[in-house]
Amino acid sequence: MTLRDADRAPARSLIIAPQWIGDAVMAEPLLAVLAARGERITVAALPWVAPVFQGMPQVGETEVLPFAHGRLDWVARRRIARSMRGRFDIAYVLPNSIKSALLPWLAGVPLRVGYAGEGRPLLLNRRRPNPSGRPPMVDFYGALAGGGYVAGARPRLQLPAAATASLLSTLGLEGAGFWVFAPGAEYGPAKRWPAAHYAALARSLHGSSGRPVLLLGSAGEAPLCAEIAAAAPGTCRVLAGQTTLLEAVTLISAARGVVSNDSGLMHVAAAFGVPQVAVFGSTSPLHTPPLSARAEVVWLKKELELDCAPCFDRRCRFGHTRCLTGVAPERVEAALARALDAPPARAAGTPPSQSVNLPT
Repeated sequence: MTLRDADRAPARSLIIAPQWIGDAVMAEPLLAVLAARGERITVAALPWVAPVFQGMPQVGETEVLPFAHGRLDWVARRRIARSMRGRFDIAYVLPNSIKSALLPWLAGVPLRVGYAGEGRPLLLNRRRPNPSGRPPMVDFYGALAGGGYVAGARPRLQLPAAATASLLSTLGLEGAGFWVFAPGAEYGPAKRWPAAHYAALARSLHGSSGRPVLLLGSAGEAPLCAEIAAAAPGTCRVLAGQTTLLEAVTLISAARGVVSNDSGLMHVAAAFGVPQVAVFGSTSPLHTPPLSARAEVVWLKKELELDCAPCFDRRCRFGHTRCLTGVAPERVEAALARALDAPPARAAGTPPSQSVNLPT
Protein backbone atom coordinates (compact mmCIF):
# COMPACT_ATOMS: atom_id res chain seq x y z
CA MET A 1 0.00 0.00 0.00
CA THR A 2 1.39 3.44 -0.93
CA LEU A 3 1.14 6.50 1.28
CA ARG A 4 -1.42 7.91 -1.15
CA ASP A 5 -3.57 4.77 -0.80
CA ALA A 6 -3.31 5.00 2.99
CA ASP A 7 -4.38 8.65 2.83
CA ARG A 8 -7.54 7.70 0.94
CA ALA A 9 -8.58 4.75 3.08
CA PRO A 10 -6.89 4.44 6.48
CA ALA A 11 -9.25 1.70 7.59
CA ARG A 12 -7.15 -0.24 10.11
CA SER A 13 -5.40 1.95 12.68
CA LEU A 14 -2.90 1.11 15.39
CA ILE A 15 -2.56 3.51 18.32
CA ILE A 16 0.67 3.40 20.34
CA ALA A 17 -0.70 4.61 23.66
CA PRO A 18 0.91 6.99 26.15
CA GLN A 19 2.53 5.54 29.26
CA TRP A 20 0.58 7.54 31.87
CA ILE A 21 -3.06 7.15 32.87
CA GLY A 22 -3.88 10.84 32.52
CA ASP A 23 -2.27 11.03 29.09
CA ALA A 24 -4.24 7.97 28.00
CA VAL A 25 -7.48 9.71 29.00
CA MET A 26 -6.48 12.85 27.11
CA ALA A 27 -6.00 10.81 23.93
CA GLU A 28 -9.72 9.99 23.78
CA PRO A 29 -10.76 12.96 21.56
CA LEU A 30 -8.20 11.84 18.97
CA LEU A 31 -9.66 8.33 18.96
CA ALA A 32 -13.18 9.77 18.66
CA VAL A 33 -12.17 11.66 15.50
CA LEU A 34 -10.52 8.60 13.98
CA ALA A 35 -13.54 6.41 14.72
CA ALA A 36 -15.92 9.04 13.31
CA ARG A 37 -14.19 8.90 9.95
CA GLY A 38 -14.38 5.14 9.80
CA GLU A 39 -11.03 3.96 11.10
CA ARG A 40 -11.04 0.65 12.96
CA ILE A 41 -8.96 1.21 16.07
CA THR A 42 -6.60 -1.12 17.90
CA VAL A 43 -4.71 0.31 20.87
CA ALA A 44 -1.32 -1.08 21.94
CA ALA A 45 -0.79 -0.12 25.59
CA LEU A 46 1.32 -1.00 28.60
CA PRO A 47 -0.42 -3.03 31.34
CA TRP A 48 -0.87 -0.18 33.81
CA VAL A 49 -2.60 1.98 31.18
CA ALA A 50 -4.55 -0.52 29.05
CA PRO A 51 -7.68 -0.69 31.30
CA VAL A 52 -8.42 2.99 30.63
CA PHE A 53 -9.28 2.16 27.03
CA GLN A 54 -12.11 -0.09 28.16
CA GLY A 55 -13.97 3.14 28.85
CA MET A 56 -13.66 4.21 25.19
CA PRO A 57 -16.30 2.46 23.01
CA GLN A 58 -14.53 3.57 19.83
CA VAL A 59 -11.64 1.18 20.60
CA GLY A 60 -12.25 -2.15 18.92
CA GLU A 61 -9.33 -4.02 20.46
CA THR A 62 -6.63 -3.43 23.06
CA GLU A 63 -3.32 -5.27 22.89
CA VAL A 64 -1.41 -5.28 26.18
CA LEU A 65 2.30 -4.85 25.61
CA PRO A 66 4.53 -6.93 27.93
CA PHE A 67 7.27 -4.30 28.15
CA ALA A 68 8.94 -3.20 31.35
CA HIS A 69 9.09 0.50 32.13
CA GLY A 70 12.33 2.05 30.91
CA ARG A 71 13.57 -1.03 29.03
CA LEU A 72 13.99 -1.61 25.31
CA ASP A 73 12.77 -5.25 25.37
CA TRP A 74 14.08 -5.70 21.82
CA VAL A 75 13.27 -9.41 21.52
CA ALA A 76 9.67 -8.92 22.66
CA ARG A 77 9.18 -5.92 20.37
CA ARG A 78 10.35 -7.89 17.34
CA ARG A 79 8.12 -10.84 18.25
CA ILE A 80 5.02 -8.64 18.64
CA ALA A 81 5.87 -6.70 15.47
CA ARG A 82 5.92 -9.96 13.49
CA SER A 83 2.42 -10.75 14.75
CA MET A 84 1.23 -7.31 13.57
CA ARG A 85 2.58 -7.50 10.01
CA GLY A 86 -0.13 -6.84 7.43
CA ARG A 87 -2.77 -6.00 10.02
CA PHE A 88 -2.64 -2.20 9.93
CA ASP A 89 -2.67 0.57 7.33
CA ILE A 90 -1.69 3.43 9.62
CA ALA A 91 -0.12 3.86 13.05
CA TYR A 92 -0.38 6.87 15.36
CA VAL A 93 2.55 7.04 17.77
CA LEU A 94 1.48 9.21 20.71
CA PRO A 95 4.60 9.16 22.94
CA ASN A 96 7.67 11.05 21.75
CA SER A 97 10.33 8.43 22.48
CA ILE A 98 12.26 6.39 19.94
CA LYS A 99 11.17 3.17 21.68
CA SER A 100 7.49 3.92 21.14
CA ALA A 101 8.00 4.29 17.38
CA LEU A 102 9.85 0.99 16.97
CA LEU A 103 6.85 -1.35 17.00
CA PRO A 104 4.97 0.04 13.95
CA TRP A 105 8.27 0.43 12.07
CA LEU A 106 9.27 -3.19 12.75
CA ALA A 107 5.74 -4.30 11.83
CA GLY A 108 6.01 -2.56 8.46
CA VAL A 109 2.91 -0.37 8.95
CA PRO A 110 2.80 1.69 5.73
CA LEU A 111 1.92 5.09 7.25
CA ARG A 112 3.41 5.98 10.62
CA VAL A 113 2.30 9.29 12.16
CA GLY A 114 3.74 11.14 15.15
CA TYR A 115 5.76 14.10 16.36
CA ALA A 116 9.42 14.37 15.40
CA GLY A 117 10.16 13.63 19.05
CA GLU A 118 13.59 12.30 19.92
CA GLY A 119 15.05 12.08 16.42
CA ARG A 120 12.71 9.65 14.64
CA PRO A 121 13.09 10.45 10.91
CA LEU A 122 13.63 6.80 9.96
CA LEU A 123 10.85 5.42 12.14
CA LEU A 124 8.03 7.82 11.21
CA ASN A 125 7.16 8.82 7.66
CA ARG A 126 4.64 11.52 8.58
CA ARG A 127 6.12 13.72 11.27
CA ARG A 128 4.71 16.82 12.92
CA PRO A 129 7.20 19.36 14.28
CA ASN A 130 7.68 19.33 18.04
CA PRO A 131 5.59 22.16 19.56
CA SER A 132 7.24 24.81 21.69
CA GLY A 133 6.44 25.13 25.39
CA ARG A 134 3.82 22.90 27.02
CA PRO A 135 0.67 22.81 24.85
CA PRO A 136 -2.58 21.32 26.18
CA MET A 137 -2.18 17.57 25.94
CA VAL A 138 -5.60 16.94 24.39
CA ASP A 139 -4.78 19.23 21.48
CA PHE A 140 -1.23 17.84 21.30
CA TYR A 141 -2.63 14.37 20.59
CA GLY A 142 -5.64 15.57 18.60
CA ALA A 143 -3.45 17.32 16.05
CA LEU A 144 -2.19 13.92 14.91
CA ALA A 145 -5.59 13.30 13.32
CA GLY A 146 -4.60 15.72 10.58
CA GLY A 147 -8.18 16.90 10.06
CA GLY A 148 -11.59 16.76 11.72
CA TYR A 149 -10.26 17.46 15.21
CA VAL A 150 -11.79 20.47 17.03
CA ALA A 151 -9.38 22.24 19.36
CA GLY A 152 -10.50 22.25 22.98
CA ALA A 153 -12.41 18.96 22.79
CA ARG A 154 -12.93 17.17 26.09
CA PRO A 155 -12.24 13.50 26.84
CA ARG A 156 -15.24 11.27 27.56
CA LEU A 157 -15.25 7.86 29.24
CA GLN A 158 -18.18 5.42 29.40
CA LEU A 159 -18.67 2.17 31.28
CA PRO A 160 -21.53 -0.36 31.16
CA ALA A 161 -24.07 0.38 33.89
CA ALA A 162 -24.40 -3.31 34.74
CA ALA A 163 -20.66 -3.69 35.42
CA THR A 164 -20.70 -0.62 37.67
CA ALA A 165 -23.71 -1.87 39.62
CA SER A 166 -22.08 -5.28 40.06
CA LEU A 167 -18.89 -3.80 41.53
CA LEU A 168 -20.80 -1.54 43.92
CA SER A 169 -22.84 -4.50 45.09
CA THR A 170 -19.70 -6.59 45.65
CA LEU A 171 -18.16 -3.84 47.79
CA GLY A 172 -21.40 -3.13 49.65
CA LEU A 173 -21.56 0.40 48.25
CA GLU A 174 -24.84 0.40 46.38
CA GLY A 175 -26.79 3.52 47.35
CA ALA A 176 -23.96 4.75 49.57
CA GLY A 177 -23.31 7.98 47.69
CA PHE A 178 -19.64 7.90 48.62
CA TRP A 179 -16.81 10.39 48.16
CA VAL A 180 -13.51 9.45 46.51
CA PHE A 181 -10.08 10.80 47.40
CA ALA A 182 -7.08 10.06 45.18
CA PRO A 183 -4.26 11.44 47.36
CA GLY A 184 -1.33 9.98 45.45
CA ALA A 185 0.66 11.18 42.46
CA GLU A 186 3.18 8.89 40.80
CA TYR A 187 5.17 11.88 39.59
CA GLY A 188 6.37 12.82 43.09
CA PRO A 189 5.59 14.49 46.44
CA ALA A 190 5.63 18.02 44.97
CA LYS A 191 2.20 17.19 43.52
CA ARG A 192 0.67 15.72 46.71
CA TRP A 193 -1.61 17.74 48.97
CA PRO A 194 -0.68 16.92 52.62
CA ALA A 195 -2.17 13.81 54.21
CA ALA A 196 -3.27 15.87 57.25
CA HIS A 197 -5.29 18.14 54.95
CA TYR A 198 -6.98 15.17 53.29
CA ALA A 199 -7.83 13.76 56.73
CA ALA A 200 -9.35 17.07 57.87
CA LEU A 201 -11.48 17.21 54.74
CA ALA A 202 -12.58 13.60 55.23
CA ARG A 203 -13.70 14.33 58.79
CA SER A 204 -15.66 17.38 57.68
CA LEU A 205 -17.34 15.72 54.69
CA HIS A 206 -18.30 12.66 56.67
CA GLY A 207 -19.57 14.77 59.54
CA SER A 208 -21.82 16.86 57.31
CA SER A 209 -23.06 14.14 54.95
CA GLY A 210 -22.55 10.81 56.71
CA ARG A 211 -21.13 9.44 53.47
CA PRO A 212 -17.96 7.30 53.47
CA VAL A 213 -14.71 8.39 51.84
CA LEU A 214 -12.98 5.86 49.60
CA LEU A 215 -9.20 6.24 49.34
CA LEU A 216 -7.97 5.03 45.96
CA GLY A 217 -4.50 4.57 44.55
CA SER A 218 -1.77 2.08 43.80
CA ALA A 219 -0.25 -0.40 46.23
CA GLY A 220 2.64 2.01 46.73
CA GLU A 221 0.17 4.66 47.89
CA ALA A 222 -1.51 2.38 50.44
CA PRO A 223 0.65 3.67 53.36
CA LEU A 224 -0.30 7.25 52.50
CA CYS A 225 -3.98 6.29 52.44
CA ALA A 226 -3.61 4.41 55.73
CA GLU A 227 -2.12 7.55 57.28
CA ILE A 228 -5.13 9.59 56.15
CA ALA A 229 -7.57 6.98 57.45
CA ALA A 230 -5.81 6.82 60.84
CA ALA A 231 -6.15 10.60 61.20
CA ALA A 232 -9.85 10.46 60.29
CA PRO A 233 -11.14 7.39 62.19
CA GLY A 234 -14.47 5.98 61.12
CA THR A 235 -14.69 8.04 57.95
CA CYS A 236 -12.46 6.37 55.36
CA ARG A 237 -12.17 3.06 53.59
CA VAL A 238 -8.69 2.32 52.25
CA LEU A 239 -8.89 0.64 48.84
CA ALA A 240 -5.45 1.66 47.56
CA GLY A 241 -3.73 -1.43 46.21
CA GLN A 242 -6.90 -3.49 46.66
CA THR A 243 -8.58 -2.72 43.35
CA THR A 244 -7.62 -3.11 39.73
CA LEU A 245 -7.29 0.08 37.73
CA LEU A 246 -10.58 -0.69 35.99
CA GLU A 247 -12.29 -1.08 39.38
CA ALA A 248 -10.82 2.21 40.58
CA VAL A 249 -12.04 3.90 37.41
CA THR A 250 -15.49 2.39 37.94
CA LEU A 251 -15.67 3.66 41.53
CA ILE A 252 -14.71 7.15 40.40
CA SER A 253 -17.49 7.09 37.79
CA ALA A 254 -20.04 6.38 40.53
CA ALA A 255 -18.74 8.82 43.15
CA ARG A 256 -20.71 11.78 44.47
CA GLY A 257 -17.54 13.86 44.33
CA VAL A 258 -13.78 13.42 43.89
CA VAL A 259 -10.82 15.24 45.44
CA SER A 260 -7.34 14.62 44.05
CA ASN A 261 -3.98 16.02 43.15
CA ASP A 262 -2.90 16.59 39.55
CA SER A 263 -2.85 12.90 38.64
CA GLY A 264 -4.16 10.32 36.23
CA LEU A 265 -7.23 9.66 38.36
CA MET A 266 -7.99 13.39 38.26
CA HIS A 267 -8.35 13.12 34.48
CA VAL A 268 -10.49 9.99 34.86
CA ALA A 269 -12.95 11.88 37.08
CA ALA A 270 -13.09 14.75 34.59
CA ALA A 271 -13.80 12.39 31.69
CA PHE A 272 -16.82 11.02 33.57
CA GLY A 273 -18.05 14.52 34.46
CA VAL A 274 -18.00 13.76 38.20
CA PRO A 275 -17.95 16.85 40.47
CA GLN A 276 -14.33 17.26 41.52
CA VAL A 277 -11.63 19.43 43.03
CA ALA A 278 -8.04 19.19 41.84
CA VAL A 279 -5.25 20.65 43.99
CA PHE A 280 -2.24 21.76 41.94
CA GLY A 281 1.23 22.29 43.38
CA SER A 282 4.39 22.03 41.30
CA THR A 283 2.54 21.63 38.00
CA SER A 284 0.25 23.96 36.07
CA PRO A 285 -3.49 23.67 35.39
CA LEU A 286 -2.85 25.74 32.27
CA HIS A 287 -1.10 22.68 30.81
CA THR A 288 -3.02 19.67 32.14
CA PRO A 289 -6.31 20.83 33.70
CA PRO A 290 -9.22 18.52 34.48
CA LEU A 291 -11.36 19.12 31.40
CA SER A 292 -14.84 19.17 32.87
CA ALA A 293 -17.56 21.72 33.48
CA ARG A 294 -17.85 20.29 37.01
CA ALA A 295 -14.17 20.64 37.90
CA GLU A 296 -12.76 23.17 40.36
CA VAL A 297 -9.02 23.82 40.45
CA VAL A 298 -7.15 25.20 43.46
CA TRP A 299 -3.77 26.67 42.57
CA LEU A 300 -2.04 29.22 44.81
CA LYS A 301 0.62 30.59 42.47
CA LYS A 302 -0.92 34.08 42.23
CA GLU A 303 -2.20 34.40 45.77
CA LEU A 304 1.06 33.49 47.47
CA GLU A 305 3.18 35.20 44.80
CA LEU A 306 5.12 32.00 44.30
CA ASP A 307 7.81 32.82 41.79
CA CYS A 308 8.92 29.18 41.97
CA ALA A 309 5.60 27.84 40.68
CA PRO A 310 5.05 26.03 38.46
CA CYS A 311 8.46 24.38 38.77
CA PHE A 312 7.40 20.93 37.48
CA ASP A 313 9.81 19.37 40.00
CA ARG A 314 9.11 16.00 41.56
CA ARG A 315 10.29 17.29 44.95
CA CYS A 316 10.22 20.84 46.24
CA ARG A 317 13.71 22.23 45.73
CA PHE A 318 13.22 24.55 48.74
CA GLY A 319 11.71 21.92 51.03
CA HIS A 320 8.62 23.93 52.03
CA THR A 321 6.00 22.92 49.40
CA ARG A 322 4.07 26.10 50.20
CA CYS A 323 2.06 25.71 47.01
CA LEU A 324 0.36 22.70 48.65
CA THR A 325 0.53 23.26 52.40
CA GLY A 326 -1.06 26.69 51.86
CA VAL A 327 -4.26 25.13 50.50
CA ALA A 328 -6.59 24.89 53.51
CA PRO A 329 -9.07 21.98 53.72
CA GLU A 330 -11.91 24.49 54.14
CA ARG A 331 -11.08 25.99 50.79
CA VAL A 332 -11.17 22.63 49.05
CA GLU A 333 -14.50 21.80 50.69
CA ALA A 334 -15.96 25.10 49.47
CA ALA A 335 -14.68 24.37 45.97
CA LEU A 336 -16.25 20.91 46.11
CA ALA A 337 -19.60 22.48 47.04
CA ARG A 338 -19.38 24.68 43.94
CA ALA A 339 -18.53 21.68 41.77
CA LEU A 340 -21.55 19.81 43.11
CA ASP A 341 -23.79 22.73 42.17
CA ALA A 342 -22.37 23.07 38.66
CA PRO A 343 -24.57 21.74 35.83
CA PRO A 344 -23.17 19.04 33.53
CA ALA A 345 -21.45 20.19 30.35
CA ARG A 346 -23.77 21.13 27.51
CA ALA A 347 -21.55 19.68 24.81
CA ALA A 348 -18.41 17.62 24.49
CA GLY A 349 -16.61 20.40 22.60
CA THR A 350 -16.66 23.05 25.33
CA PRO A 351 -13.20 24.65 25.35
CA PRO A 352 -11.01 24.18 28.42
CA SER A 353 -11.18 27.91 29.22
CA GLN A 354 -14.91 27.50 29.80
CA SER A 355 -14.81 24.16 31.56
CA VAL A 356 -12.23 24.64 34.30
CA ASN A 357 -12.72 27.07 37.14
CA LEU A 358 -9.23 28.46 37.71
CA PRO A 359 -8.53 30.73 40.70
CA THR A 360 -8.41 34.44 40.05
